[in-house]
Amino acid sequence: MSRQADLQTHHIVVAENNSQIRLDKLVTQLMPQHTRSYILRLIKSDCIHVNQHLKKPGYMVRTGDHITITIPENEPHTVLPEPIPLDIIFEDKDLLIVNKQAGLVVHPSPGHANGTFVNALLHYNSVQFSKVDRFGIVHRLDQDTTGCLLVAKNRASQVFMNNAFSERTIEKKYSALVHGQMKTKQGIIDFPIGRHPTNRKKMSIHARRYRSAETHWKISCQFNHFTLLELLLKTGRTHQIRVHLSAINHPIVGDPLYGRKKNLYNQKPEVQLQLKKINRQMLHAKELGFIHPRTKQFIHIVAPLPEDMMQTLKVLQKMETDPAK
Repeated sequence: MSRQADLQTHHIVVAENNSQIRLDKLVTQLMPQHTRSYILRLIKSDCIHVNQHLKKPGYMVRTGDHITITIPENEPHTVLPEPIPLDIIFEDKDLLIVNKQAGLVVHPSPGHANGTFVNALLHYNSVQFSKVDRFGIVHRLDQDTTGCLLVAKNRASQVFMNNAFSERTIEKKYSALVHGQMKTKQGIIDFPIGRHPTNRKKMSIHARRYRSAETHWKISCQFNHFTLLELLLKTGRTHQIRVHLSAINHPIVGDPLYGRKKNLYNQKPEVQLQLKKINRQMLHAKELGFIHPRTKQFIHIVAPLPEDMMQTLKVLQKMETDPAK
């Protein structure tokens, strides 16, 4: 490999011992000052070329390939701190884990320029999180999904946790309240997932371009017309749990994108009233298990169920134990 760099552009010629490695992985290895997620964004933003052509992150490089990496100028810091409360359930000098509330978007975007989790992070510690790529966030949850959200507080921890997510060594468990009763006590859903062919806001198991996805589930509690599931993610595709459960005709209660109408069943008045109060998918990221980047000890974090899910479960349980109601 030979490399020549100026302030903006890096040139890499692939050596024989680096042949047949994914483009994103090789560039990350050769530029360890950047995280793999950042390199992925550069590839998708047309900032990395192979032999003057745009390639996919999974392109297997060949001996003699000429890779050009253009690092864009740092954009002005426009994300401002906002006093948004954070429910912190774990923190040390390397990591921060919060129990994210419903309605909180993780990253600022054109439709959500403020009021995001990043705004809250900067209010909590602007000096710390301004120094880390993407403010230290190594994974995300949908806006209305609650639960464990992990943030790295330094570059070394971010690289370690990014690799852990990429290599699927992190244990991610969710709780979901779904429509209907399951026919078995547990199962596996492995439909591939990609962008919906006509609705760009949705993902689908019938996409033209797709990636493998695997969700393991088991029953936590069964009711007359609903089931509380525990789910273990083996992959981390966009909307994976929501798409998979909808695909097997057990969509998540309250899901506005993949779900059913709230009054589908002829429920008792108390249940109908509770269903009308639900304004989001009943999905909660309840557990994270991982090797700590510094201590190399296994860490297990549990986020308590949010109040709206607890209240819904109480109503359903009451109907089960008091059928006269």
